[in-house]
Amino acid sequence: MATNPATPTAKITKTEAEWRKALTPEQYEVLRAKGTERAYTGKYWKTEAGPGEYRCAACQAVLFRGTDKFVSECGWPAFDKAIKGTIDYHTDKTLGMTRTEVTCARCGGHLGHVFEDGPTDTGIRYCINSVSIDYVPDAQPSKDAQTEARGE
Repeated sequence: MATNPATPTAKITKTEAEWRKALTPEQYEVLRAKGTERAYTGKYWKTEAGPGEYRCAACQAVLFRGTDKFVSECGWPAFDKAIKGTIDYHTDKTLGMTRTEVTCARCGGHLGHVFEDGPTDTGIRYCINSVSIDYVPDAQPSKDAQTEARGE
């Protein structure tokens, strides 16, 4: 049985040295240095919607329900909703464009970006790095957890 993740309100603060020790080099590059894994290389980009939940790889906060995942041809895992209160949104003006970066509300880890071009009824596509999340297929998502679809 999966362990219960801590609530997203219980903030986690670590030094960069502690994060380096806790994460793999690839996880550190994406979650702490705001890197991006190469498209079509992450372990979850082709995973279909299903049971369970997706958690932050750094702190295990529950971020997405497995049923809110869809396969996007963008090359990264995609979701049309997030668990309300688990994601922070930031304006990102890097690479000569304006996007909305999404980070874990609990530990501040970089997850990816959110766009208003999703193919589902929400019109939202959370584009998330596989290395930033862990899939727990046997987790029983809380029926009380509300979801949100938030775009730019």
